[in-house]
Amino acid sequence: MPLHENPAQSPAPGTWNVRLDGPWTHRDVAANGARFHIAELGEGPLVLLVHGWPQFWWTWRHQLIALADAGFRAVAMDLRGVGGSDRTPRGYDPANLALDITGVIRSLGERDAALVGHDSGGFLAWVAAVMRPSLVRRLAVVSAAHPRRLRRALLSDRRQLAAYEHVLGFQRPWVPERQLIADDAEQVARYLHAWTATAALDEKSIANYRQAMQIPSTAHCSIEPYRWLMRSMARPDGFQFSRRMKRPVRVPTLHLHGALDPVLLTGTAAGSGEYVQAPYHWRLLDDIGHFPHEEDPAGFTSELVTWLRDGSLDR
Repeated sequence: MPLHENPAQSPAPGTWNVRLDGPWTHRDVAANGARFHIAELGEGPLVLLVHGWPQFWWTWRHQLIALADAGFRAVAMDLRGVGGSDRTPRGYDPANLALDITGVIRSLGERDAALVGHDSGGFLAWVAAVMRPSLVRRLAVVSAAHPRRLRRALLSDRRQLAAYEHVLGFQRPWVPERQLIADDAEQVARYLHAWTATAALDEKSIANYRQAMQIPSTAHCSIEPYRWLMRSMARPDGFQFSRRMKRPVRVPTLHLHGALDPVLLTGTAAGSGEYVQAPYHWRLLDDIGHFPHEEDPAGFTSELVTWLRDGSLDR
């Protein structure tokens, strides 16, 4: 069942449910000192799907089914502080969040995974591939630049800085959280509509994202990584992270990006291949905005499955 059948009515406290019905199964796994909710479907090589902001595992509903049908074990996780996963008081820096992801791979009993990340989940997928390369078999990044490319753009490109206006707004204490959940998280709906190039995001799904943001502490936890991103720019931990990310990615990498993405500009994402010392495939998707996997699920999944099945990349 959806989080909430009627978007105009607020759910009563304590009735939050992110374990939405479907052919998948839900369970919790322990990793990196926290508990993470996952939805999984299928058998075969593991493909771990990591959502972006302001979403949760539900964003991968189409891919869970398609990947399972294609012979993969598809698992979509909720990041720390979001959906059905633990909301811890700290641990929202990219290094720790990446260890959450690789920890989930281990907790699933797998040697490695093809890691697919969108938006902030894509940012973390880059980090995971650098920090724990033995656990990432392949890397697919969607609507996300390599961390060093993003840092460079935020410091030098006024257009990218303007596109990250919401992130700049997140730097204020407490006000952003209140704004996100006001009027049944109406601001979440505005972001989703503004960042989509088509009308592909159905109202039921938008209602689910709005409801998930209203789960207590989610608004705060979900924007803490963005506070770290901006505030660490001139701090020693930020410099250390940036130096660490100089290490190249050494696994086959697929980089998908919507040509009409208004959040992460094409010029920021393009060129991330300079940090990949393995087969790298850049694909710019025409007439697509920030959510390729939801705006064109069939086309996106076809690209992903074809790439996952390409055995020549592993030679």
